[in-house]
Amino acid sequence: MSILTPLRGPQAVYALNPVAKLAAALLLSLTLVLSIDWVSAGVALALETVLFFWAGLGLRVFFLRTLPVLIAAPAAALTTVLYGRPAGQTYFQFALINVTDGSFELAFATLLRVLAIGLPAVVLFVTIDPTDLADGLAQVLHLPSRFVLGALAALRLVGLFLDDWRSLELARRARGVGDSGRIRRFASQGFALLVLSIRRGSKLATAMEARGFGSSIARTYARASVIGWREGVLVGLAIVVALVAVTVSVSTGHWNFIGSQG
Repeated sequence: MSILTPLRGPQAVYALNPVAKLAAALLLSLTLVLSIDWVSAGVALALETVLFFWAGLGLRVFFLRTLPVLIAAPAAALTTVLYGRPAGQTYFQFALINVTDGSFELAFATLLRVLAIGLPAVVLFVTIDPTDLADGLAQVLHLPSRFVLGALAALRLVGLFLDDWRSLELARRARGVGDSGRIRRFASQGFALLVLSIRRGSKLATAMEARGFGSSIARTYARASVIGWREGVLVGLAIVVALVAVTVSVSTGHWNFIGSQG
């Protein structure tokens, strides 16, 4: 097996506890938002890129899942170039647009920071199963089971929205009322989907109450959610990436704490 071949099975990030994934993503995000500089974000992104090979995602899946971040990062950088804080030499100026050395540097830092925060967050979150997440929130973080199970049920219904939307569209076309007026059709169909969702949610809530999901008695769970050494390694790697990024940025004099921004 090649060293660049993504690992699957027990070693892949799929098998890790979702609470550990949330903790790792939160650690990286909180660290990188503390400073607006390209060094800390660049170092973090370089280290994260190496770790992505062991996430268990194929290249095609990785590209499709992270496509919104790959689009948002250049868009944010372009906006910063045009409207960022002016500093140094001015290259172009028109109305509110002011392209300077400072805006270019800030745009580059923004590009790297969006990628360094967004890419690992997407990679970690797309490998989370909703049921495993609910188990972790209830058993590891000890959140109220009523809240956790209600959120899980709601999340499970999200996938039905597309099917309901398609069914409503076909039904309206069968009646001859869905062939014209795209904006009006979208509004009326959206309202119909809202009514259908409320009715389904009410029925599901009643059914869950009848089955004792709202009971105050301590619940038991079919699958145990535990934190092991693999989860510790993941959180440890997130801490190492954050510390290395901050250390390199501070030692090179590029650390630019957001609190110092005027």
